Amino acid sequence: MMTEEQAKSLLLKQENVYTRDPQLREPAFAYCEGYKAFLNAAKTEREAVEWAVREAEANGFVPYDPTVSCKPGDRVYRVNRGKSVMLAVIGTDAPEAGFSIVVSHIDSPRLDLKQRPLYETAGISYFKTHYYGGIKKYQWTALPLALHGTVMTESGGRVDVRIGEAEGEPVFFISDLMPHIAKDQYEKKLGDAISGEGLNIINGSLPLGEGSDAVKLGILALLHEKYGITEADLRTAELSAVPAQKAVDVGFDASMIAAYGQDDRVCAYPSLTALFETKAPARTCVVVLADKEEIGSEGVTGLRSAALAHFLTSLCENRGADYKTCFAASDCLSADVGGAYDPCYAEAYEAGNSAYLNHGVAVMKYTGARGKSGSSDASAELLAKLARIFRENDVVWQTGEYGKVDQGGAGTVATEIAMLNISVVDTGVPILSMHSPVELAAKADIYMLHRALAAYFADR
Repeated sequence: MMTEEQAKSLLLKQENVYTRDPQLREPAFAYCEGYKAFLNAAKTEREAVEWAVREAEANGFVPYDPTVSCKPGDRVYRVNRGKSVMLAVIGTDAPEAGFSIVVSHIDSPRLDLKQRPLYETAGISYFKTHYYGGIKKYQWTALPLALHGTVMTESGGRVDVRIGEAEGEPVFFISDLMPHIAKDQYEKKLGDAISGEGLNIINGSLPLGEGSDAVKLGILALLHEKYGITEADLRTAELSAVPAQKAVDVGFDASMIAAYGQDDRVCAYPSLTALFETKAPARTCVVVLADKEEIGSEGVTGLRSAALAHFLTSLCENRGADYKTCFAASDCLSADVGGAYDPCYAEAYEAGNSAYLNHGVAVMKYTGARGKSGSSDASAELLAKLARIFRENDVVWQTGEYGKVDQGGAGTVATEIAMLNISVVDTGVPILSMHSPVELAAKADIYMLHRALAAYFADR
């Protein structure tokens, strides 16, 4: 018969963070106040980069200059085209000892305006959109939306747009069909009930004069009056619609946060705060806030570009080190969200291998789909190193998968990091309602990720 002592030493017990240490409530809640402010300020990748640079400079970081020799303790950053940023704290060890790297992404599913977005029909002015990332299209109807982005005008100016966030500002809206006459819509499959071409944003209804485009002309007149924008400028603009809702506490106990874009800014924020706390690391510590993860990390600001490799290589060359040796000795935490177990949809999960809210950091050995397709599948050695760091620093953690094996799956930037010959494992915060306009995360897990990443950077 197994004794209580044997059970304690042999059996794995998943613990609730607050059960492990009830005193964590106060620091976790306090930490998440800053996180909510970050979410409200950074609803696009450009805004996240601007926020990160501002805070980095306040914490002693300076733009990286490869012609200036780096020394231990230096804090540098490089911005890639305004949409991604790489930061480093130079360690005392030579680069050949490897770097400690954390990568998060700062893009989220949204509705991008098409290049010729503005049109009028039935006395209503609309924007045509093209959705970005994996969404359930029906979730984006009947929802207050804000407009964010950048317009480069033909006159050579730049206009940064952020409408629908401030108190009293108008918002935008996508209509849905009333249930009274929705018989045909009800008979469609859930994924077909709302089409991509049906996600048209209402932006006004006041006509300017008479004619078939009087309302559209009224909207253009307002845009030109306030921003100096013409319809021709919209062809080259970068404008996106995102939920107008601010980050809010959830539950009588306020233990969770509901907000847009927590995938993956819920990991980006702890990545930054952990690096800001890092003062004199042994290994050089690097944080990357990447773009384009939601569409496969493509493009010049995604991790399939050479931007990260060039930055890491330059850090090696700056100190006279061989980058190939450095890369092979480095490891990386792909800090991305995991899918939390949702008992309301239990049929999609394998309960014994799922991550749970309030159970700490979720470590995912592999992501991918079905037969681990699209996964880098982390090694036992890297997982053991991470387990040791967490154990030594009292970090509550768990393992998790994206639902049942044949149910579907997901991918992260881990595969792009692995292509650089850098060992990598996915480590992040479990969330509910991933990729919906408003996602849910637990404060305990967010704070625990901060502690986990700080411990990873401090490891010697």
